Amino acid sequence: MKKALHYSLALALVSSMALTGCSSGNNENNASSGSNSSKSTSGTTTLEFWTFNELHQKFMESMTEKWNAAHPDTLIKLTATTFPYDDAHNKLLLALQSGKGAPDLADIEISKIGNYLKGDPQFVELNDIVEPAKDKLVMSRLDNYAKDGKYYGIDYHVGAQVIYYNKEILDEAGVNADNIITWDDFEAAGKQVLEKTGKPMTTVETTDQWSYWPMVVQHGSDFLDKDGNVTLNDQANVDVLTYLQKLVNEKVAIAAPGGFHHAEEYYGFMNGGGAASIWMPMWYMGRFTDYMPDLKGKIIIKPMPVFKQGELRSSGMGGTGTVITNQSKNQDIAKKFLEFAKISKEGNIEIWKQLGFDPINTEAWTDPAMNESNKYTDYFGTGIFTFLDGLKSEIAPTNIKERTPSVSDVIKTKAMFQALNDMKDPKQALDEAAESIK
Repeated sequence: MKKALHYSLALALVSSMALTGCSSGNNENNASSGSNSSKSTSGTTTLEFWTFNELHQKFMESMTEKWNAAHPDTLIKLTATTFPYDDAHNKLLLALQSGKGAPDLADIEISKIGNYLKGDPQFVELNDIVEPAKDKLVMSRLDNYAKDGKYYGIDYHVGAQVIYYNKEILDEAGVNADNIITWDDFEAAGKQVLEKTGKPMTTVETTDQWSYWPMVVQHGSDFLDKDGNVTLNDQANVDVLTYLQKLVNEKVAIAAPGGFHHAEEYYGFMNGGGAASIWMPMWYMGRFTDYMPDLKGKIIIKPMPVFKQGELRSSGMGGTGTVITNQSKNQDIAKKFLEFAKISKEGNIEIWKQLGFDPINTEAWTDPAMNESNKYTDYFGTGIFTFLDGLKSEIAPTNIKERTPSVSDVIKTKAMFQALNDMKDPKQALDEAAESIK
């Protein structure tokens, strides 16, 4: 094993010890046996799956039922466990390092994958199920879980970045969302909204990265370059953070209540019509339906503004890759099941129906099933994927590398708060953040 993975393990071990109190006893007992997947005398193969998201667990259990209905001669019993976020990642890293106790399949969140790609990845290569479907898949999402030309994880979604407008507020202010093409347009519209309604145009996160990162990527930059070098403080990144700080100073934007767009305080604020817009990935639709019910029928989805004509109007944000560990005793069937659940057109339609995600197989986007009534179409209206299909050539990729976890952490814990709450000079905040990573 490479030294880098040993170092990651040491860090994970410290974190895991500190987080022991966060893990429920039932979860520990359910997963303590590790992988040891087996084939019973009845011909049913048992696969173990670890995740940090209960909805992911329910989806995979549902796909197991569909698999068994379609493959009665190759039945699967899925033993799934949902752990707290940090526990899930630390426990998996420890199991991989020790060479025992890992599950067959596991979810790894995109900002953590860099910890597992150091040295020799302890996962099963997935090229034989990815490459035949390449022309149908948004490959930038799979590149996030790849190393040296080998694919190791399959994402649940594209995470296409969009902007959500409260049309009721815009109408009151006399603003047409279709006329907002650039960020200058957005700023001007925000001043009009503030003047006419007394409400801010938008909210920005001060303890997370979803307000900042997508704008950086669309502006042609990233936190790391393609070789993994730190570019966090390059001029494009400084320009974006300076723009966000300007919006806050003008009161066109305010800091998100609770610090980020997943706080209970934030949901309550927006549900009450607190601001006229928010930009987040497509997967944020579920937060509207589940936590902001009073905005049903009021929210419209549009492409992101750009700093200059010709820039891409979206980017792929967030994500969770499902991997197969090299400790699995049933790698072949685990691979076929993963292909069935997360690469096939049918599986991707289910990802939309069950999770409300924009799936990675674009063949699913134009299927009539994507317009069938569900809680998302009831809330936002039909035509969601017609809109997305027109945007698919403008989804900018991100550079996910070994340093991504470190960069993500410093953005969340320091840079955003310093620049947007303390009003620290954006260049200084980013210079210091970049130096701390280097």
